[in-house]
Amino acid sequence: MAEKGIPSWPKVTIRLYDDHNAEVKIAGRSHPVNHHDPRQAAIALVADRAGQLGRPVKATAVESDGSSWPLVIHPDGRVEAIEAAPKSDKPIWPIIAAAGLAIVLVGGTAFYLLMPRDNSPKDPNPPAANKLPELPAPKVVPDQFVARPAPPGWSTNAAWTVDIAEDSTPVVSPDGSEVAVLTQDNKIAVFDSSGKVLWQDKVPKNADNPVYTTIDSKPVLAVTTPKSLLYWPGDGIESTEVELPDAARVQFFGTSPLVLLNDGDAGASVVSGKDLHPVQNQPRLSTILLAEGDKTLLARYAGPLYWSQTGKDLVELPLKPPAGASGINHIAMASPGRALVVWNVAKSTDVIPTVSSTADGSVVATCPKVAAQQPDDWKWLPDQGGKVAAWGECMINFTSRKTSLLTDFSPQSVTQTTIYGTLDGKPATIVPGGRANTLAAPTARPWGIVGNHAIVVHASVLYALDKK
Repeated sequence: MAEKGIPSWPKVTIRLYDDHNAEVKIAGRSHPVNHHDPRQAAIALVADRAGQLGRPVKATAVESDGSSWPLVIHPDGRVEAIEAAPKSDKPIWPIIAAAGLAIVLVGGTAFYLLMPRDNSPKDPNPPAANKLPELPAPKVVPDQFVARPAPPGWSTNAAWTVDIAEDSTPVVSPDGSEVAVLTQDNKIAVFDSSGKVLWQDKVPKNADNPVYTTIDSKPVLAVTTPKSLLYWPGDGIESTEVELPDAARVQFFGTSPLVLLNDGDAGASVVSGKDLHPVQNQPRLSTILLAEGDKTLLARYAGPLYWSQTGKDLVELPLKPPAGASGINHIAMASPGRALVVWNVAKSTDVIPTVSSTADGSVVATCPKVAAQQPDDWKWLPDQGGKVAAWGECMINFTSRKTSLLTDFSPQSVTQTTIYGTLDGKPATIVPGGRANTLAAPTARPWGIVGNHAIVVHASVLYALDKK
């Protein structure tokens, strides 16, 4: 058959509205068509995408009366019907040789939906156009985790396991209800706490690890490729594709993706729907730190902070100093709701590292004074709930608003309120405000907690560990 061996990705839908208007959807990205021959223009657009992929693509053509037909569209514009059997004695797919305008559009192409329509009864329950296709489920089986010591509080019994793509990492949703992975057969798959596949979809081979984020104030799961950002709203709904400019990189430090051009040297954009909106009014000598919806946080090295929002004036955010500070040394980095600021101390070479609110500039945590160069290599590691964090050797409990120094501690990951890292080069854990505990080497570090299971990875296998 015509479709044999052709991948189902990207999903393409051609919807004809009238004699001049149509819409082409490619992997969720909408391309409106207004043309004196919308059928041919739509085919040309899909053929162009097929040429980029170097192979034919499958497409579903939907007429204005609601009837639909599966097609295969080739890079040279040829169109084949997947189902060739007619529903009446009228021909369904007359293929008309292209000339003149067709050559300008793509090269040899063909018409569909040209002859009188089949008026036989249609399926009263056609599949939803925006639902993901059914795909073979990955193999999910129970097992024992014996390769390394299990994390504290968790057993070696894995209620379920699944193979994941080599060198990939899972991501747990902010509410802890699901975990997403890239599989070995180039899919993104989302599991609930019991190991049930909630939904899955094909992704390109060069897709990066999945990330939970928000776009247009809605939670989504996203992956990036060198050419595009793909994101899914969940519940088995197909993805939206955002095409990326050359040399663009997507950063997820904030609650929303930030698209950096040439690592930010050529500007940046925020994402809305399928479109990129350039960051506006960037002050000279400032750096774009992160995105939150259509807002971006910017900073000069020695302050202040700024908020830029699409269609609005730039807003400066002054930072309030901690006790004993004489001025800002530099702004180090930021995460959602937080900016990390290093302050000078009068008549001293010491500095005061603080965590400041990006809402009002107030200090929400003050670390003990340290030598000026000490925070330079500190890693910032907040938990998702905003209760604790480690900024290098500075342990922070936002609930009690207390901080302390844990000398020679290097944070590596955080699970709920437990921070994993190394202490004097040895594996250790600490809950800020408590005492550090050393671990046997090489104890596994959870990527997160899903329901009542700790998610760990070893040798490209994900293990969902039971509690002890």
